[in-house]
Amino acid sequence: MQNTLGDLNNHLFAQLERLNDEELKGDALQEEITRAKAINDVASRIIANGSLVLQAKKLQDDRMNADVKIPKMLEG
Repeated sequence: MQNTLGDLNNHLFAQLERLNDEELKGDALQEEITRAKAINDVASRIIANGSLVLQAKKLQDDRMNADVKIPKMLEG
């Protein structure tokens, strides 16, 4: 399975549409809120992971540049 950030975006908007359903009430609404919180948690982790991969790629691309400044958090 090859999911993309575009797929994640579509899932998040679909969840928003479900939460916006004015006919959803009571236990069904509470279930949807719980589901939305779970989706938000997973989405946040996916985004954080993507950000980490991007940062690593930028560092990798800069490794041949003798003038590059190493972030303090990575200095020895």
